[in-house]
Amino acid sequence: MDTATAPARTALLSLRGVNKSFGAVNALTDIDLDVSAGEVVAIVGDNGAGKSTLVKVLAGVHQANSGSISFDGSEVQIADPSAAIGLGIATVFQDLALCENLNVVENLFLGQELAPMRLDEVGMEVKSWELLRQLSAKIPTVRIPIASLSGGQRQTVAIARSLLGDPRVIILDEPTAALGVAQTAEVLDLIERLRQRGLGVVMISHNMEDVRAVADRIVVLRLGRNNGEFDAHTVSSENVVAAITGATDNVVTRRRDRLQDRATADSEPAGPVKEETR
Repeated sequence: MDTATAPARTALLSLRGVNKSFGAVNALTDIDLDVSAGEVVAIVGDNGAGKSTLVKVLAGVHQANSGSISFDGSEVQIADPSAAIGLGIATVFQDLALCENLNVVENLFLGQELAPMRLDEVGMEVKSWELLRQLSAKIPTVRIPIASLSGGQRQTVAIARSLLGDPRVIILDEPTAALGVAQTAEVLDLIERLRQRGLGVVMISHNMEDVRAVADRIVVLRLGRNNGEFDAHTVSSENVVAAITGATDNVVTRRRDRLQDRATADSEPAGPVKEETR
């Protein structure tokens, strides 16, 4: 795996040799991944590359078959979604799971009522405005039904809901999918806010323009394996696309071939020295 030079960071979330299979199908094979606080890591790859499976392993929906996952320096087991949330890993899935007939406050606190049979309406509204202000959300009122919001605003509500548990890592699954230009810009600004808050952000995306706009590092998955890790600020789109598609002439294979050529040259015996003819 080729890794461009970048400032050294201490990983908050770290995966080493993670494997996940479904029967005879290996969905993830020897996956390595590091995510640091205040860093946006984009996970890219074609359909079937293993992105969704990786998200579900980190969210506790699926359990890894082998390998190790460390959080804040300690090895952990993510047995279910509650375990992930308890560690400080929040996930916003692509479908957002919002109730369109409820308003913003009701969606934020659905299932998190302060006490049985008793709702602190004022407290929930105050907390809702606090979260939305932190994210610089463009939502006119927290009493507006979700059905009346744009795609970007709905994404904002879903992210705000995930922040209620004070996570340290947030996973965004295709956060700009099916959004227009203005709504996409709104969500990308939101991701910048999360970075500024010191969260580690894992962004799953097919859109290279969006990835290049906000990511610090790009991790490529191909056929369930790592196939390249790049500094998002310096790598060319061509090299990333080559790693995604598995083209033979890409930065990963070129580095491998250079190392193999160097090893071969070092192992070959020196040829006879010819006398110089005068």
